[in-house]
Amino acid sequence: MRTIPRRHFLRDLGIAASALPFLQSLPSLASVSTGRKQRLIFMFSPNGTVPTQFWPDEEGGAFSLKPILKPLEPYQKQLLLLKGISNKIRGDGDGHMRGMSCLLTAVELFPGNIQGGSDTPAGWASGISIDQEIKNFFQEKPETRTRFGSLEFGVAVPHRADPWTRWSYAGPNKPVGPIDDPYQMFEKLYGRVKDKESLKSILDDLTEDFKRVSAHVSVEEKRLLDEHLTFVREMETELQASDPEGERHAMPKLDAGVLIDNDNMPKISRMQMDLLVNSFQNDMARVANLQFTNSVGNAKMKWLGIEEGHHSLSHDPDLNEQSQEKLTKINIWFCEQLAYLCERLSSTPEPGGEGTLLDNTLIVWTNELGKGNSHTLDNIPFVLLGGGAGFKMGRSLNFQKVPHNRLWLSVAQGMGHDLSTFGNPKHCSDGPLSLS
Repeated sequence: MRTIPRRHFLRDLGIAASALPFLQSLPSLASVSTGRKQRLIFMFSPNGTVPTQFWPDEEGGAFSLKPILKPLEPYQKQLLLLKGISNKIRGDGDGHMRGMSCLLTAVELFPGNIQGGSDTPAGWASGISIDQEIKNFFQEKPETRTRFGSLEFGVAVPHRADPWTRWSYAGPNKPVGPIDDPYQMFEKLYGRVKDKESLKSILDDLTEDFKRVSAHVSVEEKRLLDEHLTFVREMETELQASDPEGERHAMPKLDAGVLIDNDNMPKISRMQMDLLVNSFQNDMARVANLQFTNSVGNAKMKWLGIEEGHHSLSHDPDLNEQSQEKLTKINIWFCEQLAYLCERLSSTPEPGGEGTLLDNTLIVWTNELGKGNSHTLDNIPFVLLGGGAGFKMGRSLNFQKVPHNRLWLSVAQGMGHDLSTFGNPKHCSDGPLSLS
């Protein structure tokens, strides 16, 4: 069957120019897609974990989940826990800076004048991050190229730019900032969100165009089109409800400091994840980031009954049982967000294929530190979930201070990108981790 370029297909139907950007984000629409669609999500939460409440006692396929990871119990057979992975990147900057900006880049920071803690000042990362490397690999080939390539979602990320707030890099000295406002993300995906005075649906003016398209696509494509339109309607309603004053702020603007007092984080988290899943369902991107706050993130999670800031709690000693309990609750909440993302992906059928989006998506949940009060870059939490890379899942593995460069080589090769080194090459001499 001949592949018809989507823009030409819509143009030949007489679709208005204003509708083209929106309709081109929809599923296949008379184009032919061959091969498996692999997708990749990186999720970040800060300040290390509580090791005794996180890592399983057992290794291999028979393991029990500790309290922090309990929300992932429905997905245990699709879970791969990697203990003993270390960020071995040293040089300028403090542990939080290198923990964040060297996490996905696996290469040193440039010298700079941004002071961190008592260590030397530093600048931005000196290389591309693994998410953008794989995004570029996908975008080079017509069969895996998408409208955006990658999408960077944020939740309560401070409105400032420095090595503590950026983990995605398009190249040396090129940090990629996340979008932490669902209004802005919705507008990026679908165009106009609202006029200054009122939230007017971007679908209202396109009714006849949708009817025309529906008459020329298959039953399956019409079903996907209907689902997509329903999602956009519901998201518009959600955005309108979150902004009753018409000020276009789904969440309060954050100051340049690290202290965040924001009760809207749970709502923003769900809205961002819904947008992320919909963007994957409609093949707008194959790679995404989901960044919760930032390195040294000091969010006050009052909805959990916690008044102290996250980073402040993470500095308390292990013998402070109340702080340990609060840190465990915070990390359980982050894991619950991941579980929601998994539920949304696993309940969404793969468009035009078999299985679900989760079956073809690899999620990597990680952190800038292994443990907050020691600032260690060893035993960084790496939780892999899903079926996107062909790894053997349903296991808890224990390594011995393996450079995380090797993990990114494994992820890249699992996505079909045959890298031999990534980041600092001296940490790649033993090749990728064996995860299959």
